[in-house]
Parts: sequence; structure tokens; C-alpha cells
Amino acid sequence: MIMLDALGQKIRSLRVEKGLSQQQLADLMFVTRKTVGNWESGTRMPDVAMLSRLAKLLDVRSYELLDVLAGPDTPPNIILVDDEAATLKASLHILSDTLPNVEAFGFQTGQEALDFAAGTRVDVAFLDVVLLGENGVDLARGLMELNPRTNIIFLTGHSEYMADALKLHCSGYLLKPLTPEKIREEIAHLRHGVRGLDP
Repeated sequence: MIMLDALGQKIRSLRVEKGLSQQQLADLMFVTRKTVGNWESGTRMPDVAMLSRLAKLLDVRSYELLDVLAGPDTPPNIILVDDEAATLKASLHILSDTLPNVEAFGFQTGQEALDFAAGTRVDVAFLDVVLLGENGVDLARGLMELNPRTNIIFLTGHSEYMADALKLHCSGYLLKPLTPEKIREEIAHLRHGVRGLDP
């Protein structure tokens, strides 16, 4: 119930920030004013589709509303993007062994990672620079547009892209293979701090 109250306060705060009345938001959402009132009072929670629509109308990312529900014990989210399945699988295994308190997700394409990041907060992204038909630096830019506090760590076999990566003010640039020592070193020096992420 406390989390629903927190979500309600967040919705109310964002609605007021946008200069909308409950009725105006209800009209934009195609729901009744009573429904908006129930959300804001913490009596009811919007379903996932409604949360997504609310986020769009209130000009925030869906994860900003979902994070309110998650509470302080939610583990950090880390993604790895590598088009080589074997490398991705090995890197995920090393990451989960080194940082057992995180949620780790692997993707073979940049688009899959962007789709995931559009609805889920990404705290740290380990990205290959050279992806099949894609560019990891462009992917990093896209992730940072979705959430400027995403820590980008390039994990690649190509040192020649370091200058481009550093222009993005990334958190790190590692040469493959990923090792527990490299993970600990980079996590200790993240550009943006992450609650619950201890090397």
C-alpha cells in the first residue's frame, strides 16, 4: 500500500507540473476522473498499458513510474550487448558471478536493448562497439537519450574506437574478454552512482 501511495503522489505531482486537472488528464487518458483520483490516492494502480500511456502524457519514461513501485530494495539493472552469442553468454555468467546482487540482461542487437531500455531503467550498459550492422557508439547515444544517467562501459576487441567513446563521457572502455577484475574496477569508478551496486 505504501508503494501505491508513492506512485499516486508521483502521478499527482507530474500532473500538477504539466498544469493539468484530474479531469483534463482523465480526458487525455480516456478514463473517468474517478479513475485518476483512485490512482492518485493509491486506492488503485494503473495497469501496465495505462502506466505506459500515463508516462507518455506526463512526459516521463515508463520506468520512472515503475521505479516508484519497486522500492529501495530493487536490484540494479545491467545490460550487455554483443552480437556474438557465445561471448554474450560468457560475459553474463561472469557478470552474475561477480555482481550477484544485480539483474543482468543480454541482447544481441542494439534495437533489442533500446526497446528494453524504453520501459526499464538501465543503470549500467556494457556495449560492444562493433555490432552486426550496428554501431555501439550510436547505441550508447540512444541509451543516454532514454536515460542520461545510464553508465556506459564499452566492452570490445577494438581499441580504435576509444576516442569516439570518450567523447560520450562514458564510464569505461574495456578490451575483451570481460573478467571479474575488470568489472570491479569499472563499477568502482562509475560516472553516475547506482544504489545497491557494490563491486
